[in-house]
Amino acid sequence: MKRYCLPVELREELRKLHGELYPGDGIETTREIIKNLNEYSMLITVGDIVTYNILSSGLVPDISFVDDRTKRSPASDMVMKGTRHAHFRNITVENPPGVITEELLNETEKAMGSNTPVQIFIKGEEDLAALPAIAMAPISSVIIYGLPDKGAVLVRVTENKKKEIQSFLNKMKCKEKNNGNPDHQR
Repeated sequence: MKRYCLPVELREELRKLHGELYPGDGIETTREIIKNLNEYSMLITVGDIVTYNILSSGLVPDISFVDDRTKRSPASDMVMKGTRHAHFRNITVENPPGVITEELLNETEKAMGSNTPVQIFIKGEEDLAALPAIAMAPISSVIIYGLPDKGAVLVRVTENKKKEIQSFLNKMKCKEKNNGNPDHQR
């Protein structure tokens, strides 16, 4: 079973920005991001606030990852309702905190080939979903993910960015328990 776990020693490296930070978490920040999008092959959002703001601005992401939570607390009803869209094909996956499950990887890969917008609802935590999204997205895709209390990060997918993220993922080895079941490292 393919899965990635975030060990303690990689947490600081994960906090490094993988794209351009847009401070703030409101619609003004989103308008600034949209103004700078230019051409892209896919638009992918990770996080409830980012997805809510992109949809509120009139854009529908090709893929969005949400978990009905912001900063580890339940999102407001307005945000939860605002992240839904009639055109989304909805998928639900289990993904515990600090882990990228095989199910999340498989559904992300399928979503990359979809002709209709896909929303992947994550039971658990969507924070790490940006990593496989960047690694799997077509060149010139744009991934926008939230950075709590800081803003939103815009990542432009290039061959070098894909290699950088895949290299990071390769370091995220899951420890094996004595009974052979993977155990994430938190």
